[in-house]
Amino acid sequence: MKKKEPFFRSLTAIFLVMMSWGFFFGQEPLKPYKTNIPPDIDGVLNDPVWEQAPYVTGFKTFYPDFGLALPEKTHAYAAYDTENLYFAFRCFDSQPDKIKAAMAKRDDMRADDWVCINLDSFNDQQSLYALYINPLGIQGDSIYAGGEEDHSADIVWYSAGRIDEEGYAIEVKLPLKSIRYSGREKVEMAVIFERRISRTSEQGTYPPMDPKQGYFFLTQMMPLLYYGIKPYTLLEVLPAFSYNKKYAHEEGQWLAEKAAKDLSLTTKVGLSPKLILDATYNPDFSQIESDAGQVDVNLRYDLFYLEKRPFFLEGHEHFNFAAASDFLLKVVHTRTIVDPRFGLKLTGKVGRKNTIASIFAADESPSYEETASETGKYAWFGVFRFKRAISRDGYLGMFYTGRDLKDRFNRVVGSDGQVRLNKSSMLSYHMFYSATKAEKDAGINEGTALAVDYLYDTRKLGMNFTLMNISPDFETQTGYQTRTGIRRAEAYIQVKFYPHKSFIRTVFPSFFTAHTLDIFDELYETNNQLSLTFLMGKNTSLLTAYHYSTEVFAGRSFDTSGVVFLLSSRPYKWFSVSASLNKNKAIYYSSSPYQGRSLSASGSLNFQPSENLADSLSLAYADFFRTSDGEKIYDYSLIRNKLTYQVNKYLFFRGIVEYNTYRKKILADFLASFTYIPGTVVQLGYGSIFERISWVEGEYRESQNFLETRRGLFFKVSYLWRL
Repeated sequence: MKKKEPFFRSLTAIFLVMMSWGFFFGQEPLKPYKTNIPPDIDGVLNDPVWEQAPYVTGFKTFYPDFGLALPEKTHAYAAYDTENLYFAFRCFDSQPDKIKAAMAKRDDMRADDWVCINLDSFNDQQSLYALYINPLGIQGDSIYAGGEEDHSADIVWYSAGRIDEEGYAIEVKLPLKSIRYSGREKVEMAVIFERRISRTSEQGTYPPMDPKQGYFFLTQMMPLLYYGIKPYTLLEVLPAFSYNKKYAHEEGQWLAEKAAKDLSLTTKVGLSPKLILDATYNPDFSQIESDAGQVDVNLRYDLFYLEKRPFFLEGHEHFNFAAASDFLLKVVHTRTIVDPRFGLKLTGKVGRKNTIASIFAADESPSYEETASETGKYAWFGVFRFKRAISRDGYLGMFYTGRDLKDRFNRVVGSDGQVRLNKSSMLSYHMFYSATKAEKDAGINEGTALAVDYLYDTRKLGMNFTLMNISPDFETQTGYQTRTGIRRAEAYIQVKFYPHKSFIRTVFPSFFTAHTLDIFDELYETNNQLSLTFLMGKNTSLLTAYHYSTEVFAGRSFDTSGVVFLLSSRPYKWFSVSASLNKNKAIYYSSSPYQGRSLSASGSLNFQPSENLADSLSLAYADFFRTSDGEKIYDYSLIRNKLTYQVNKYLFFRGIVEYNTYRKKILADFLASFTYIPGTVVQLGYGSIFERISWVEGEYRESQNFLETRRGLFFKVSYLWRL
C-alpha cells in the first residue's frame, strides 16, 4: 500500500493545481437568491429579499488604470423569481453631495455617476446586454456584439434610485420577456457589475478585469446560475398613430399640404425564449426624432445616420461583422430601407451555438429616379445572417443580402469570423462577393471585399494590424460603404503609461500608419499619424495629433496633412465643455477638384443648474480656402442650443434653435414627450424654418430679416401591449 502513496499524492497535487487554475482562470458561479416575494422597485433596499440575496464587493478599477481598489465601496446583489431578474446596488460615497446625477430622458445619463449590469444572457461570450442606471434611476441600455456597442437598443426594464447620506442605492427589475436566453431547467448567464464615479473619472468592475486581457469584457465574466425559471410565451403588439400637418410659404402666402395620417403596427412573437419573430406594417420615420444637423458641404461620402425604428432594433447587433472599416462599415444598414410598407424578421438562436438573423421587407421609396412603371412599386429586401460560436468569444459566420427592383438587383454573399488566439489577442476576417445589375439591359458587375485584422490589447500595449482589398465593382445597396477600388495595409500601436499623478493620470502615445493603392488611378496614398492622449483630473482628457497624409481623388493625389486637437472636461458636476479642432490641407470635391486648406472646429458647453434642467450650446464650423489664389470658397457654421426640462423620468419638454449660416436658415423645434416604457409614448411637436428672404413685388429676395417659410405640427401616440 505504501508504494501507492506517491500516486495518490500526485493525483491530489494535480487536483489542487486544477482547482487553482479554476480560481485564477475561471470565475466561481454566483447563485442569485430565488424569492416568492418580489422587491418594490423604489430605490430603498429594505425588502426582505436583499437580506437573503448574495452580494459581491471588492470592485477594482479598469479605467483609467487596472487593478486599483475603487475608492468608494460597492455592493451588488442578485435575486430572481420565475418571471424576472432582480439586481440591487448599494454604492457608498464619502461625499454624497458631489454625486453627479440628472433627471434626464432615457440614454442621456452617461456623463453621470452610474452602475451597469453587463449581462451575457447565454453565457456564450458572443454578446451582452448593458443596463446603465444613474443614482436617480434613469436608464440607458445597449447591446454589445461583434466588437461594437449598439446604443440604439431599447429594452423594457424597470429601475429606481435614491441618493442618501451614505451614497446612493439602486434597484432593477428585468423581465425575462425582455431578453433572450436558453429556456432550460438550469439557466446559465454571466455578468460583470460595473460602477463609474464621475468626479474622479474612475470605472471599476466585479469581477476585476485582467490587465492581460485589456477591455475584452466577454471573456472575463462571472457565471450566473438560475433554477426553475418559467419559460415564457412572448407576444407584443405595438400600434402607433402619427399625424403630421405641414405648411409652406409659397408665392407670398401660406399653403397647407395634405395632412399625413399614418397608422403603423409592429408585433413580436416569441417562438421560444431565444428565437423571436417580428412583423411590421408601415414603420416609417415619424417614429423617431429628427436627426441632428451636420455640416453637409464638400463631402466625398454620404452622411451616416443610426437606425432608431423599433422593428429593426430586435437582433440589430447580429448584423455587425468582423474586420469592418470606415470604407465598408455595414453590409446590412437597415436605414437603406427608407419607407417600408411591411416587413418580417426572425432573429435569435437555434441550438446553443447557432445564431440567425433575417429580414424580408418591401420598400416603397426606391433610391432610383425612374418612374414606378419602369422599376416596380417596391424595392424588395432580403437579408440572412448566420453565426456559429466557436472557442471563447470567437465565431464563424455568413451573410446574404439582396435588394431587387424589378429588372435590377444587388446581391452580396460572404463569410466573416473572429478567432481568439490567446487572452490578449484576436484575429478577424471578412470576405464578401457582390453582383449588381444597375439597368434593365445592363450586364452584371461583380466585386469582392476582403479584410483580415489582428487585435492585441493589454494594460501596457495595444496593437491593431489590418489588410484589406475592396475591388472597383464591389457594391452593397443594403449596407453603408464609402469607397471601392482600394488595396490597403494599416497598423496602429499604442503604448500606455500610468504616472498616477493628481493632474496627469495616464498618457497614451500612439502611432498609426496606412498605405493605400487607389486601383482606379494606380496611385498610392498614405496616412501617418502621431498622437498623444492625456487623461487628467477634473474629468479631463486631451488628445493632440499630427498627421502627414495624402488622398487620391479624380485621378490626382492631394495633400491632406494637418493637426488635430480634442478636449473634454467636466470640472464641476453642473458644467462640462468639449472642443475639437482640425486644421489641415484639403480637397475640394468636384468634377474639377483642387487643392485647398481647411479649418473645422466644434465645441459644446453643457449646463445643468438643477437635476431637472439642462442646457446645451454647441457650434460646428468648417471653411475652405483655395491654395492657388487664397480665395475663400465657403465657411459653414451650425449654432445650436437645446434646452430641456425633465419633469420626471417619463416626461420632458425640449426646445431647439439651430442657425445654419451657410444656408441662412433658422430651425426652431419644440417637443413634449412622455415615455412610460419603450413603445408606450405620446409626443407632440411643432417646428418652423426661417430663411433670410422677403416677399417683395411678387418675388422672394435676399433680406437682412428672416421670413418663416416652413412650419409643421407633429403628433404621435403608441402603446406597447405585452402578453
